Amino acid sequence: MISREQYLMKLKSLRQDIFKMGVLVEEALRKAVRSLVDQDADLARQVMEGDAEVNRMEVEIEDKSIILIATEQPVASDLRHIITGFKVIAQLERMGDYAVHIAKATIRLASADYMKPLIDIPRMGDACIRMIREILTAFLEDDAEKAKTVASWDEEVDDLHSQVQRELFTYMMQDSSKVGQAIELLFVGRYLERFADQVTNISEWIIYGRTGSHLELNL
Repeated sequence: MISREQYLMKLKSLRQDIFKMGVLVEEALRKAVRSLVDQDADLARQVMEGDAEVNRMEVEIEDKSIILIATEQPVASDLRHIITGFKVIAQLERMGDYAVHIAKATIRLASADYMKPLIDIPRMGDACIRMIREILTAFLEDDAEKAKTVASWDEEVDDLHSQVQRELFTYMMQDSSKVGQAIELLFVGRYLERFADQVTNISEWIIYGRTGSHLELNL
C-alpha cells in the first residue's frame, strides 16, 4: 500500500489527466465550428484525425482508475471521485464525437453556397465552448456550486437551438433546393445542443462526487 500522500497525488494526477482530455475536446469543438463557418475541409479533417487521441486518453484514464480502485481500495468519498471521473470521461468522449460529426458535416457542405451567413450556430458553439471550459475548471477544483452555475447556461444553448430550427425550417419551405443543406445544419444544431446537455451531465456528476447526492439539473 502506498502512503496517503502518494495516494492523493495519484488522485490529483487522474483529475489532471481528465482535465487534459477535456481540453482536447474543447479544442476539437472550436475547430469543428470554425471549419463549418469557413467551409474549411482541411481543418475539419484535423478534428476527425484528432479524435483518436481523445479515445486513447479515455482508455488510459479508465485503466488508471481501475488499477487505483483495485490496489488502494479507496474509502467512500474517494471512490465517489473516481466514479465521477469514469462518468466524466464517458461524457467527454461523446462530446468529442459530436465535434467529429460537425466536422463531417463541414466536409459535406464544403462546396455549398450557404443560404445565409452562419450566425446562431457559431453562437451556440461559443456558448458550448464556454460551458466546457468552465465545467472543466469546476471539475478540477471540485466546485459543486460552479458546476450548478455552468449547468444553468444550457438554457442559452436551448434557446439558440430553437431559433436555428425555426429559421432553417422557414428556409426549407421557401426554397426546396436548400433542403439538403438545411438538414445538415439542423443536425449540427442538434449536435451542439447535445454537447451542452453532456456538460450538464458532467455538472451532475461533479455534484455527486462532492456531496454524494444525485441532483438532476435543467429538467
